[in-house]
Amino acid sequence: MADTAIRALVVDDTALFRKIITDILKTIPGVEVVGAAPDGIAALEKIASLKPDMVTLDIEMPGMNGIEVLEKLRERRVDTGVIVVSTLTTKGGEMTLRALELGAFDFITKPQSGSMAENMESVKGALTPLVHALAKRKEIKSLLKPGPAFGRPAPPRTQTTSAPGGAFSTRRDKSQIVAIGASTGGPNALAVVVPAFPANISVPILIVQHMPPVFTASLAKSLDEKSAIHVKEAEDGEPIAPGTALIAPGGRHMKVEASHDGKTRLIRLTDDPPVNSCRPSVDYLFTSVARHYVGRATGVIMTGMGSDGFEGLKLMKKNGAIVIAQDEQTSVVYGMPKGPAEAGIADVIAPLGALAEQIVKTVK
Repeated sequence: MADTAIRALVVDDTALFRKIITDILKTIPGVEVVGAAPDGIAALEKIASLKPDMVTLDIEMPGMNGIEVLEKLRERRVDTGVIVVSTLTTKGGEMTLRALELGAFDFITKPQSGSMAENMESVKGALTPLVHALAKRKEIKSLLKPGPAFGRPAPPRTQTTSAPGGAFSTRRDKSQIVAIGASTGGPNALAVVVPAFPANISVPILIVQHMPPVFTASLAKSLDEKSAIHVKEAEDGEPIAPGTALIAPGGRHMKVEASHDGKTRLIRLTDDPPVNSCRPSVDYLFTSVARHYVGRATGVIMTGMGSDGFEGLKLMKKNGAIVIAQDEQTSVVYGMPKGPAEAGIADVIAPLGALAEQIVKTVK
């Protein structure tokens, strides 16, 4: 197989799931499965000898679990794309967030029910775009000259675009709300941005991070412990409050709605159909913010695959919002910020380390 192929190692303590992942990877063009391992110790040995481009890593294994494997890989400065395979449990969510902090590229969840055919289709649907993203990352890395490790924040560099309308420079009103969207690479990016907000930030912050149920609660808890502001998973019907960040629960859309008397804004969680194959969807949130905060909002789009958030940002921009996008160099996957940046609707394009500062500049 060509040198451009993605060399994959499958790690899972269950023989059946090792076979499922292996069989799925073999159906994805450009992937070569070079081995499998039943536990963490064997995984480290095979990673050292086979030097795979990607590893699917079961996170809950006896002996040496996935977290310990990632800690060893970090100690040894091993550069391989790790896709964590997790369970839809609170423990699984907390371990997955820790895995992402340790450098895992992204994660998929093990199916909880359904037939073998349904489970394979579900895993394949989740795994395929991640493999494609890793292939793209490998291609980019091969073109880069030696320098900082891929995906690590570059030195702060902020580019202000000449966006249509010049909302950032000419608008007289400051924003009264911040809406943020992210996907792949988002949990780590949010762990940089949200704790950098000052305790006295006087606006509410609404966040959509593509994650399944349970995982968003773990994300909110983790961010709350690191931040000066309060961070929690959103609840249906709760008022939007300054200085509080609300994260859309996995599996449910989040939008802004006016109260019956029109004096306050509330959170509404819905089970409406997925938007851009996502629920929660960034577009779903951004569209509602655009309608309820005309000329008084900041929209932020961060690292992630796909284009969720682009249409919502266009409406926000049309309605006088300030748009901020993460730059390509610090995005784990430059998908979601790419469209707004190339379309010229981003007022500011900034590296991860400068996003919080740029956001704070826009608010009251």
